[in-house]
Amino acid sequence: MEISLKEIEALVGGEITGDENIVITGVAGIKEAGEGEITFVANSKYASLMDSTNASAIIVSRDVENGRRTLVRTDDPYLAFTKVMELWANGNGEPSTGAEIHPTAVVGKDVKLGENVSIQAYVILEDGVEVGDNAAICPYVYIGKKSRVGDGTLIYPCVTVREKINIGKRCIIHSGTVIGSDGFGFAPVKGIHHKVPQIGTVIIEDDVEIGANVTIDRGTIGKTLIGKGTKIDNLVQIAHNVAIGENSIIVAQVGISGTAVLGKGVTVAGQAGIAGHLTVGDNSTIAARAGVTKSVPANSCVSGFPAKPHDKEKRLKATIQRLPELAKTIRELQQKVKELEEKSLEHISNPF
Repeated sequence: MEISLKEIEALVGGEITGDENIVITGVAGIKEAGEGEITFVANSKYASLMDSTNASAIIVSRDVENGRRTLVRTDDPYLAFTKVMELWANGNGEPSTGAEIHPTAVVGKDVKLGENVSIQAYVILEDGVEVGDNAAICPYVYIGKKSRVGDGTLIYPCVTVREKINIGKRCIIHSGTVIGSDGFGFAPVKGIHHKVPQIGTVIIEDDVEIGANVTIDRGTIGKTLIGKGTKIDNLVQIAHNVAIGENSIIVAQVGISGTAVLGKGVTVAGQAGIAGHLTVGDNSTIAARAGVTKSVPANSCVSGFPAKPHDKEKRLKATIQRLPELAKTIRELQQKVKELEEKSLEHISNPF
């Protein structure tokens, strides 16, 4: 595909400085880009690469100047580059869409399919399932009884959606994910663990993206909720009755225990763990590998185990790094004290 730089300028709401007549044939990172490709610089620490890149044009912020290169200056270069990437992403490696029901698909009773729905090979739709307009269900997906999939949602191969689950509009669910599995609920009686029925549901609101091999448990009673616009990375475990607010980010290998409540705009970094029945306030950040054992106020940043305010944790870590040096200092002081004590005793015994 070829597109003029003027078209890209219009697409991203940018301003060209340099050669307006360049034709762009692809996108690439600044180190890998070649002639005909467009790249971007969103972080000033990579600005030095602008002189060495082979890219034909560079998307930058509005305050960047470079008289030797053709630039497209924008308010947000990363977002602008994302929009340009979409031009090449469309139809490139995406699953087939459009109105079809593959002959190998198993469609139960009272299933409702919207317009332009794609139900691909070996999909199973149990009784009472509803699939909205322009949705695409890829091969080997299982959707349980009375579950609903919203308009424009894409479900990649080998996803399992259990019964009575509600998935919103324009969601993306990647391969291997299980939504609506039983919560981990057992009642111990005399050393025997009796299973607690898990009869709740999962509600996934609009514009949520869920990575590969994620598990989201259904509520024991009530619902597990994933708020609108939230993005979940691969290999995340979300337990029963968890509620995650809108536009949150949950990074790979995070574990969130039952009934925890996360506010809006929360970021939980890789391998962090959140204990059950806690609250994480709006716009808070849980740093990588943090273990949250107490509720976190809004607009906080915590790290470490047990998690504490990040500034305090950094000071603690810095002190721990200095322990060998401090131990050496203590040994030297102990030796000096010992020598002073010996001199003092000698002086007492021989005052003259």
